[in-house]
Amino acid sequence: MSKKAQRGQGSRSKLRDYFIENVGFVLDSDTLREIAGTSEWGRRVRELRNEEGMNIVTHNDRSTLKPGEYMLLDLKPVPSFERGISKETRALVLDRNGFTCQMCGAAAGEPNPYDANRKTRLHIGHIIDKSMGGTDEPGNLRAICSVCNEGASNLTLDRPKAIKLLAQIRRAPASDQLEVLEWIIKKFPAHAKKLIGE
Repeated sequence: MSKKAQRGQGSRSKLRDYFIENVGFVLDSDTLREIAGTSEWGRRVRELRNEEGMNIVTHNDRSTLKPGEYMLLDLKPVPSFERGISKETRALVLDRNGFTCQMCGAAAGEPNPYDANRKTRLHIGHIIDKSMGGTDEPGNLRAICSVCNEGASNLTLDRPKAIKLLAQIRRAPASDQLEVLEWIIKKFPAHAKKLIGE
């Protein structure tokens, strides 16, 4: 087992123990991050829920919980799901999604738009969660960054169409339009040279 996998197992164990000690209590994301000792604490919580069958709920499951709040309802296990996404499927989905988060638009390696102290790390997320009957087929998978993934369980956002994006850009101040242009040129340098005619 690699050191990274061992660290993942260690943080998952810490979170499992903490949830069990606090059954029925609302736990916040800052505390869970601290307990896990890793920025990938959200993934570990999902593993406890989906792979080990722990009955952990979030604001997507209970209206009484706020975003970033979690609760282990009881110790009775719920149906769990093994991870079944192959490396080939992961590569296909990342390539199809342009190595870009399908919620916030951040590209892999860029500073995350919601947390500039973190570089964007992409994961593969389910559009319809496995706990709600979703599958590991490529059509039900999308690239999603770790920041969005921490609060996106069972949440699906429609991607905006070009006409809506253009309308928003047209309404934006010139300084914001220039920032968008610079970002597009940086993201698609070969296309930009063709359009400019270099």
